[in-house]
Amino acid sequence: MSLDAALAAAATLVATAFAAATLERWLVRRRPHELAWTVSLAMFAAASTALWVAEAAGWSSSSFRAFYLFGAILNVPWLALGTVFLLAGRRIGDGVRWGLVLASGFAAGVLVTAPLRAPVPTDELPEGQELFEPLPRILAAVGSGIAAVVVIAGALWSAWRLARGRAIGSRTQAVTSRRLAAGNVVIALGTLVLSASGTLAGRLGKDTAFAVTLVTGVVVLFCGFLIATPGRPGRAPTWLTSPQPASADDPRAVLAQGPAQHLA
Repeated sequence: MSLDAALAAAATLVATAFAAATLERWLVRRRPHELAWTVSLAMFAAASTALWVAEAAGWSSSSFRAFYLFGAILNVPWLALGTVFLLAGRRIGDGVRWGLVLASGFAAGVLVTAPLRAPVPTDELPEGQELFEPLPRILAAVGSGIAAVVVIAGALWSAWRLARGRAIGSRTQAVTSRRLAAGNVVIALGTLVLSASGTLAGRLGKDTAFAVTLVTGVVVLFCGFLIATPGRPGRAPTWLTSPQPASADDPRAVLAQGPAQHLA
């Protein structure tokens, strides 16, 4: 197995474990942001699997379309949906979710039917601009660009609020606040790493750059998740003993706590 295939396999395994962790929490508590993240990470695992197969057996039309759809277009918007649920509340999040479901179906239809302008090279990662007409590339730009801004800005804004000491009271609550702030920063860092393949491509080559950023990015995201989620999913976290707004889906509760506070 080549190094690139091994890295893609590692990214697939980490993403699958990450998706299983968020799915476990969703099954216990049914919080919508956890389901959104589970969908995103399942798509990340699908993209990594496509890369793994392609690096081991050669690129084909089907592996490139799967990698492009799940890796370049869909997985970051679904990750961003979790941030929308946390920052804007359930009502707005539900509206965005249904819009994203429709957009995902549209993108899948486009990628399945989009004609290829040239044969797919089997020995290196193809580029969308060489094979696709403008529409799939526009979908990738919107999916990887705007959605990444939502994830990064939401995580950093939440971390800033937590770092200012929104969890006041006992020493334990102060430690929790710092831990959650650190988790948010690491989550933002992981999203930035996933966007760095173009920077590394000139030094490592396209295939290796994508494989390195995939495995590094998902590991960093997983670390941020683990930092922000101490304990088992069924255990009540410390901050639930302090006064809270009437509903966990109330935007006032989310704005006061930030994304990572809902992870635990």
